[in-house]
Amino acid sequence: MSHVVKLPTVEDTREFGRRLAGLLRAGDLVLLTGPLGAGKTALTQGIGAGLGVLGDVTSPTFVIARVHRPDPSRGGRVALVHADAYRLGAATDPRAEIDDLDLDASVDDSVTVVEWGEGLVEQLVDAHLRVRIDRRDDDTRIIELDPIGGDWARRLADLG
Repeated sequence: MSHVVKLPTVEDTREFGRRLAGLLRAGDLVLLTGPLGAGKTALTQGIGAGLGVLGDVTSPTFVIARVHRPDPSRGGRVALVHADAYRLGAATDPRAEIDDLDLDASVDDSVTVVEWGEGLVEQLVDAHLRVRIDRRDDDTRIIELDPIGGDWARRLADLG
């Protein structure tokens, strides 16, 4: 069952990411979909803040993937791997390029968030969270969270 949230501002999107981070644990895969500028990176910034990771979370569009280690001084408990498959969609074999990122090597030990990864990375885990973000003309974000397998539905119920 989907969980839908309406967020009026970018900062609300980041704050929702912080709350969502409270549900996340090592081995989780979160797939973010939505048009350019919808707020995928803003949500991931909130997740990074909630996980207490080192460094600024910025769009990994040009580097494809970034690893943010936990910062114990900020309560960090698990690494965040933030990947962006946007540029891979034009590749002849985008799944091969995903394989080259070795996300499978870190997925068990980190929270992995992949922008534009739908149809490319689901095979990394048995269950994942699909997050669809749409931005309206007034900049309000509508976030739809779809639990795919595992205990995601129960965890989302805890989100409130």
